[in-house]
Amino acid sequence: MKNNQMICDLETGVCGVSGEEELEVIDFNQPKKTINLYYVTDPICSHCWAIEPVLGRFVEQYGDYFNFQAVMGGLLEKWHDGPIDPANGIFKPADVAGHWREVGEHSRMPIDGSLMIDNPVQSSYPPSRVFKVIQQKHNDEIALQFLRRMREELFAFNQNISDQSVLIDIVNKLGLDGEAIVNEAEQGNGQLLLNEDFTLTRSLGARGFPTIIMVNEENKGVKIVGGRPFEYYVEGLKQVLGKDDIQPKSQPSLSKLLNKEKLLFSKEIEVMYDLEQSEVQSYVEKELSKESYEAKEILGEVYLKHVE
Repeated sequence: MKNNQMICDLETGVCGVSGEEELEVIDFNQPKKTINLYYVTDPICSHCWAIEPVLGRFVEQYGDYFNFQAVMGGLLEKWHDGPIDPANGIFKPADVAGHWREVGEHSRMPIDGSLMIDNPVQSSYPPSRVFKVIQQKHNDEIALQFLRRMREELFAFNQNISDQSVLIDIVNKLGLDGEAIVNEAEQGNGQLLLNEDFTLTRSLGARGFPTIIMVNEENKGVKIVGGRPFEYYVEGLKQVLGKDDIQPKSQPSLSKLLNKEKLLFSKEIEVMYDLEQSEVQSYVEKELSKESYEAKEILGEVYLKHVE
């Protein structure tokens, strides 16, 4: 057997494994990820949908400082005769519709909500189980893509994500085998994986959604419950790191962000790039080629869809 380490290429002047870039820029100043960030959430949590713009920017700019882990908290196992969320006046599915609309109007992350009257989500456990199976069989990145697609379908496009056919379609569009994954979530170890998240949720002391908990190497941390301004999360990170001189990465270009996310609402663009709502259209036209996106509107809010 040839020892490839001994091959010297006269063209590149390299002795060793070929295929290395001739000039590679390496940043040795990347911070060591000493923080674990737990995002306790649920697929049908409207306030989790509302914080997508702020959380998205926080992860983009400060994600080098922490390991991000989404934890399913189990918001709704099933409807029953008693109160589900009496503090918000929610006793039955139809009560959710008005609450969701209020959250959507306040946050400007659009929420239709009418399916909770016509075809209500019966449980958040089925989509949560699918999330856990994707996370285990594939990786966190694609599981988080699935979580995002679920929320788009539920809140903006009014699809019932407790329905197996809807879940299969979402998973298929991620390039995975939707039927196999959804079946495994229901008949395999989906509930076992979900129970592990429920145990972690309890150990973290999270009782509401969204809850973000950042923990350092000394097992000390900060807990942030509910939606907060961007600066609030940055301040929490500084506290748990024990230093003020943390350096954010620059925001990604809009082209790069849309290519990654596939769909962006106006509010997300405004928060990411410090824009007023009235400035979004001109910014989009300046940053993107006309062929790379479609601009659409839903529930009075503009959104961009990436064109392959």
